[in-house]
Amino acid sequence: MDEYESLSHTAWECKYHVVFIPKCRRRTLYVELRQHLGEGFRRLAMQKESRIEEGHLMPDHVHMMIAIPPKYAVSQVVGYIKGKSAIHLARVYGERKRNFVGQPFWARGYFVSTVGRDEAVIREYIRRQEDEDKRLEQMNLWR
Repeated sequence: MDEYESLSHTAWECKYHVVFIPKCRRRTLYVELRQHLGEGFRRLAMQKESRIEEGHLMPDHVHMMIAIPPKYAVSQVVGYIKGKSAIHLARVYGERKRNFVGQPFWARGYFVSTVGRDEAVIREYIRRQEDEDKRLEQMNLWR
């Protein structure tokens, strides 16, 4: 936590909690797409000199904690990851699944929050998010 990254004239620790969703919250992330997206996100982040510290693909949204150098805007890196991954999905799965053709895969917006000193709390939240969603769904069955 006290380890800082460095550029030529900067020492930094900039980590962000990012959440974004597929268009219309399609629950397609659980199928075969989910296996390929995680590694793809990591490769795309590295191209922008960023690093995904923690991540979890939920059925209808993506959680990640990402370290982004201060020379890049958060919107620039998140937009790059979403854009390039959508292009990849359209090329690979566009032939088999009609709803990917000619449509953006990700919704326009995203949520971002600085991590700061709550890094351990955010990591735990991302890891346990799926279990918490299942628990809440079970509670809603009894209403």
